[in-house]
Order: sequence, then C-alpha cells, then structure tokens
Amino acid sequence: MTAAKKSKKTDMKNKSSKLSVSDQFHEEFEETPTWTAVITVLGYAILSLLGWLRDFLRNIGIENKKTSQDPNPKNFVPLYQSYECFYTRNLYTRIRDVFNQPIASVAGATVDVMERISDDFNWTFKFTGKKLPSINLGSYNYLGFAENSGPCSEQAIKSIEKYGLTTCSTRHELGTQKYMIELEDLMAKYLNVEDCIAFGMGFATNALNIPALAGKGDLILSDRLNHTSLILGARLSGAVIRTFNHNDIKDLEFQLRNAIIHGQPRTCRPWKKILIIVEGVYSMEGSLCKLPEIIEIKKKYKAYLYVDEAHSIGAIGSRGRGVVDYWNVDPDDIDIHMGTFTKSFGSAGGYIAGKKSLIDHIRIYTHSGCYSLSMSAPVVYQIISALSIIMGLDGTNDGQKRIQQLACNVRYFRRQLVDMGFIVYGNDNSPVVPVMIFMPAKIAAVNREMLKRGCAVVTVGFPATLLTESRVRFCISAGHTKEMLDHALKAMDEVGHLVSLRYSNRNHSRRWNELNRANYDNEYISC
Repeated sequence: MTAAKKSKKTDMKNKSSKLSVSDQFHEEFEETPTWTAVITVLGYAILSLLGWLRDFLRNIGIENKKTSQDPNPKNFVPLYQSYECFYTRNLYTRIRDVFNQPIASVAGATVDVMERISDDFNWTFKFTGKKLPSINLGSYNYLGFAENSGPCSEQAIKSIEKYGLTTCSTRHELGTQKYMIELEDLMAKYLNVEDCIAFGMGFATNALNIPALAGKGDLILSDRLNHTSLILGARLSGAVIRTFNHNDIKDLEFQLRNAIIHGQPRTCRPWKKILIIVEGVYSMEGSLCKLPEIIEIKKKYKAYLYVDEAHSIGAIGSRGRGVVDYWNVDPDDIDIHMGTFTKSFGSAGGYIAGKKSLIDHIRIYTHSGCYSLSMSAPVVYQIISALSIIMGLDGTNDGQKRIQQLACNVRYFRRQLVDMGFIVYGNDNSPVVPVMIFMPAKIAAVNREMLKRGCAVVTVGFPATLLTESRVRFCISAGHTKEMLDHALKAMDEVGHLVSLRYSNRNHSRRWNELNRANYDNEYISC
C-alpha cells in the first residue's frame, strides 16, 4: 500500500509539473483568414503580371531600363536565378525605400533615421540632410546596452587607450590573451558551464562551427524555422540533414525513431551521432523552443542538443540566462550552448559554451578560429561590462532591473496589441513581437505611416516569410519607457485602422483609447 501511494504521489507530481510547463508555454499562432490569404495571393499575382508587362515594355524600348535585364553573361552558367532578378526589379524595388534605412545615431531606444528621397521610383536615393527622430522598435537592443554613454562605453573607451583598435591573429598573443580569456571565463561562469570560446562574428559562429561538430555519417535534425546561419552550417558539415515541424515534439520523436531504426541511407549502418539543432527564441515567429520536452527526447534517444540562444540570452529568464533559465533546466543537459553578443549585450561576435572537452575540440578544428582575427578590445570590453552589470558584479542591481523592465515592457506591449484585434505571433514573454499584415501593399504602407508618427519599425515579407505571412516585427527593449510604448501603441492603432490590420477573430477589436487604461497601468506598475 505504501509503495502504491508513493507511486501515485510521484505520478501526480509528474502530472503537475507537466501542467506547469504547458501553462508557462502560452503561444499564439492564429490562422490566416481565408479571404485575406486569397487577396494576398491575388495581390502578388497582379504585381507579377504588371512586372511581366513592364519587362515587355522595357524590351521594346517604351520604358527605360534602369538595370541589366539579364545579369548572366552569354555562354556562362547562370549566376542568378531569373525569377530572383524579376522579383527584385518589379516587386522589391517598388518598396525598397522601407528597407535598409540608414541611421545617424546609436541604435538605442530612440534613433535618428536619415530622410531620403527618390525621383526614379526607388532605383536610387538622395539624402535630404534631414534626420527623423523616432522610437526604435526594430533593433535587437533587448537590455538597452546600445548606449553612447554609461559604464559600458566608458570601459570600451578605456580599452582603446590601453590596447588600441588592433586585433591579434591568435588568442595566445600578449594583448589579446588577457581580455579574451577574461571574456570567455566570465561567460562560462554566467552560463554555469565548464568552458566557453568567443568568436568575432555571430553568423560565423554557427556557419563555421557546426562543421567542426558534425560530418559525414552524422545526422542533423533541424527545426524547420531555424536561422540561415544554422542551415548553412548544417549544409557545410556534410552531414545528412532532416527537418522537423516547428516546435513539434511528436514530429521530432518520429524523425529520431525512424533515423535510428533505418540508419544511414543505402548502407543502413547506425549513425555516428545525431545532433538536434533548435533556437531559444525564433526571431521571425517570436516563439520559444519547448526545451524540457526536447531534452527529454534527446536523453531518451541518446542524441546531442545544440541550442542557439542568439535572441534569448539576456532577454529571457529571471536572471537573463536564456531559455535554459526560463525553463529552469540543468545547463549540462544541453551539449552545445551557442549565442551572440550582438543583441542583449550591444556589441558584436558570438560564443559556444559547454564542457571543456567540447571547447578544446572546437579550438583545434574550427575554421572560424583558424582563419579569422580575434575580437578587438573595445568590442570585448563592451561585452564584459554588460555581463558584469547583468551578473551584479558591478555592485548594483541595474542588470536585474533591466531584465525585469524588459519582461514588463513585453507583456504590456503584447497584451494591448492582442486586445486591439491584431494577430500577434509568439510567446507571451518573447521580446520579438510579430504583428501580421499579410498583404504586399501593406508592407510599405505600415512602415511609412509608422515612420510619419515617429516610430521606426521593421516590416518583413516574401521571400523572408511565406507568401501570405508578411508582418511588422517589433523588438522591445528595456530602454523603452512606458511613454514610448504608449506612443507606439497609439501609432499602431491609427495605422491599423488606416490600412485595416485588425484581422483577429478571437477578440473583439477595440481602439487604443477604448481599452481600460487603468488596468494596463496598474499591471505595469505592479510589474
């Protein structure tokens, strides 16, 4: 009876823990309304037809050519895909002014956007000399460390005085060794792992280090929505790549089980190793990986786990240690911790962390370390200073305040967008907040109208997303004040009404001024 009671209690505990995980993991991915999808596809079809008509007019000399119609030289294998050129020429160029907008300030909570005009339909631009002060809702400045004053910039300046701006070819040379080892040791301590290695470029950290971890005879199981750097790294490795549906644990287990049963193609030999690659926060969807369940599957099938925390390190969890902290899992359960310094730390570069044997292996075999320079002193000291603040080593609680402020801003901003009737993707705690706009014409309209109202935003469309899933992607920062967020929400309310963005069927859409302001204000204060 006692044993039975004990087993019953443990079952109940397991059930309650599972419930708590599912309760914590609340994400919205409302389906595209059918009529919206139809109109969106129709819009692309009409734009394509107009594009073909304009190409015909260019060929017969009625319309002037701005660029070469055929960039592929004769008798050569095509360098570019024909549709890629067609899309750039006839669709992308129409709204080119809303992309790659230059700025004339630090990319902090506010930013100065340089005004530019075009008199040839966005083929070329001219600067007017005017700067547009805007609330920056497009940079990954999650903890607000992108500042031109304060402790981080002071340390960066001091490091220039001491070391200069030069870099050394290896981390073992005199000047580089000191601060690079200091950074790597501090990062390992922060992540609670044995060792860490830092690199000068975040993209290359994935693209050039995955080939050092996997190769011929290995299998990589990659989430379907993984970043391009992860996809490139997997391809360069020479391993067999299979994808599983985004955040679909059942599909992941199905793929793993099949891989183990059938083995390698043709030979049916067992795989040398199986590597699961996921992201902490997915930058286009705003979703979080289901880390506890992935770890459970990984252990069950004796696979390795690679977690890219580029958008989650510093931005998620009570101590800012990413999804590992958010889900409160043991860091040793993740074989390869990867992250970047370009977002929450306001600097540049990336890192890989884990067991010392893993890091020693990477130091020897990585192309990223052998064929590149180490990081310069100002870049490193910006990261060290930010890390010290986050960890509380500076003797203040400024780091904890920033983490709490970010979490508060995210919940405040997300909830009001949902209550206003917008389709908002992602996890409730994700600092990446995608709002669906769907139609191609609205990509430019939303961007231009938000800029008019003093908000710099990023709009994304095909081919970066699916054809029917264009979106405006807000990136929330701890540097944003409540007044800034209110201004952005009011602007989004006006733009949403102007171009009809309230697609959600789940909530009765209300205007910003119709919402119960007192409730939101009280929640913000209590947060």
